[in-house]
Amino acid sequence: MHKSITCSLLAATLVASTAALAQAWPAKPIRFIVPFPPGGTTDIQARMINERLGAKLGQPVVLDNRGGANGAIGMEIVARAPADGYTMIISTVGTWTVAPHLSKLPYDVQTDFAPLIHMATTPGVLLVHPSVPAKNVKELITLAKTRPGELTYGSSGIGGFGQMCAELFAVTANIKMTHVPYKGSAPSLIDLMGGHIQILFNSALPTMPHIKSGKMRALATTGAKRMSILPELPTVAEAGLKGYENSTWSALGMAARTPQPVIERLNKEINAILQLPEVQEAARADGSMITGGTPEQFREILKSELAKFGRLIKQAGIKGDAG
Repeated sequence: MHKSITCSLLAATLVASTAALAQAWPAKPIRFIVPFPPGGTTDIQARMINERLGAKLGQPVVLDNRGGANGAIGMEIVARAPADGYTMIISTVGTWTVAPHLSKLPYDVQTDFAPLIHMATTPGVLLVHPSVPAKNVKELITLAKTRPGELTYGSSGIGGFGQMCAELFAVTANIKMTHVPYKGSAPSLIDLMGGHIQILFNSALPTMPHIKSGKMRALATTGAKRMSILPELPTVAEAGLKGYENSTWSALGMAARTPQPVIERLNKEINAILQLPEVQEAARADGSMITGGTPEQFREILKSELAKFGRLIKQAGIKGDAG
């Protein structure tokens, strides 16, 4: 009897303290970690949110760029932060779902974080040098099959979006290409224009001037739907490689065990911000599509994408420092 009363009192105390936290929160500025240097896509997307979110919450949401180790430095800061609702992070598909298969990380993305919201999805573009005698996806696959391993593709580095797109393309089409990794996407673009590599999967925005000038040829986009900024280009799946889809994405999380009322409030406010016309337009101009949704939906995406890239990395034999 006494045990039952004690348990009931503890439960009531916990509910009361959680409710009190929800009412009092936020009582100070919120730290918003961007695990990459200023100026990149993730940083730009964070800036779409932080001031608007701060206005809704009545407390500043302060950006803190903590670049390094492909996002792992910023992720560890949040994983080790107090679960009090005052530290959150925005990061990319690579950091959330690819890096865990390639690196020995000081955190677990599924157990050390509370999913907050899936923010936006950004397809890439399949590009070739003009000297490549393939005018569409089917012709490129045929060419690669007649010259196994001879066609080279560039990427921003091991485990980067470009490599994941290319290896998924190769596995789905049953072809062989040779990977040439670079330290960033800009050098790979330069070498594609120079003809030093023949194929590149890259984000749309920095490539559009070069597509228009004829320095590279765009064959298709990598997403499930056509891109609004390149509506004339088919998706890879539309162009003949059925089942192919790969996009980079961004999503927000907090430390595991962050109180549920805080998660729910932030999710609600950020979803509302993402539906603002000016935010939608800014995303479209960057080639992105706003997603939003619930924390549970982000958790399912995280689980699915972890499995997807685990299979791909194994099939393609990609090795990182954990391999």
